[in-house]
Amino acid sequence: MKINYDKRIFGLDLMRAVAILLVVCSHAVWIFPQTKNVLTDLMSIAGVVGVEIFFVLSGFLIGRILYNSFVASKFTRKQMTYFWVRRWFRTLPNYYLVLGFNVLLALFLGTSLPDNLWQYVFFVQNFSWEMPLFFGESWSLPIEEFAYIVGPLLLYLVLFLKLKINKSRLFFFITCMILLFFFLTKVYYNMTHPTTHMIFWNVNLKAVTIYRIDAIYYGVLAAWTSIVNPRFWRRFKLVFFIIGGILFLGLNIVIPAQQIFIETHSFFWNVLYLPLQSIAIMFTLPLFSQVKSAPKFVLVPITIVSLMSYSMYLIHYSVVMQLMKHFFPTESLTTSSLLIYVAIYGLITLIGSYLLYVFFEKPTTNLRDSARIKNHFK
Repeated sequence: MKINYDKRIFGLDLMRAVAILLVVCSHAVWIFPQTKNVLTDLMSIAGVVGVEIFFVLSGFLIGRILYNSFVASKFTRKQMTYFWVRRWFRTLPNYYLVLGFNVLLALFLGTSLPDNLWQYVFFVQNFSWEMPLFFGESWSLPIEEFAYIVGPLLLYLVLFLKLKINKSRLFFFITCMILLFFFLTKVYYNMTHPTTHMIFWNVNLKAVTIYRIDAIYYGVLAAWTSIVNPRFWRRFKLVFFIIGGILFLGLNIVIPAQQIFIETHSFFWNVLYLPLQSIAIMFTLPLFSQVKSAPKFVLVPITIVSLMSYSMYLIHYSVVMQLMKHFFPTESLTTSSLLIYVAIYGLITLIGSYLLYVFFEKPTTNLRDSARIKNHFK
C-alpha cells in the first residue's frame, strides 16, 4: 500500500483509527455472551463513542470541502452534484458490495432476509423507524448519506433567495438551522415516546436517521470555525481539548457510574446526551487537526488502520464475527480459548479489511478522479 504521508494529518487519522478500534472492540463482547462486568460495560459504550467520532470527523472533513466550494464560486447545480458524486464514489461501492455479501451469507446460513430489503438499496432502512437487525452496522450509513444531501441542497436553494448576506455567514446560518432542526426532532421523540430502556433507545433513537443528522453537522460547524477564524482555532486548541475531554469523560464514565440511565432521566438521554457527545468530540478537533505527524513506528500503523477503517467497519461484525460464530461457536470455550478467539477475530478483520481496501475500495474511490468524471463537471 503506497501512502503519501505528507498529504495526511496524523491527528485526524488517529481519531479515525481510534474510532474503528473502539467499534470493533465493542462487538468483541459478543464473544463473551455470559460475561457482565465493568470491562464489558465500557466496551459496549466504546461502540457508541466510536461511531460518534466517525460522524463528527466526517462532518469536519466534508464541511471544509463544502465550505470552500460554496464561497469560492456561484455554487451551481453541477458543483453540488459533483460534491455528491465524489462522496458516492467513496461510500457506495463498498456498501453495496458488502450488502450483497450479507444477502448471500444469509442465504448460505439459512437465515431469513428482511421483507424491507429494498430499503437498504436506498438507505432508508432506518429512516424514521427502528433499526433492523440485518446488516446491523449499516445503520450509520443512511445518516451519513442524508447528511451529504441535506446541507449542499439547502445551500444551493438558499442562493435563489438572493439574500444580502455574505456566503460565509450564510453557510454558518444554514449549519445552525440544521443543528436546531435535528435537535428538535429529538425533543419531539422525547415527547411522543414513553420512558423505556437503553436497548429501545439504542435502536429507536440513536440509530434512526431523522434524529441523528446533526451529529455530522457539529463537525461541519467546526470546519467553518477552523476556516473563518484560524487564529482562534489554533490559539485555544488546548482549552477546547480540556473542556471536550472533561465533557467526554463525564458523559461516558461518570454518568454510567452514577447509574443515570434512561429509565429515570429520559430527557437527558433522549435530547441531550447525543448532542453533548458530538460537542465533546468537536472540541477535540482543534488539537487533533494540528497534529501533522508522528514517529514512523506510530505513524504507519495508525495511518493504515485509518485508511481501511471504512472497510473494517462494514465487515467486522456481520461478516467476520457472524461467520466465526457460525463455524466455531464460543459457548463451550474456556476463558483462555476465548482470548485466543478474540485475537483471531481481530487478525481476520484486519486482513480482510486490508484486502477489501486495496483491491476494491481504493480502486473504486480513485475513479472519481478520472479525467472523464472531472471533465463532465467542469
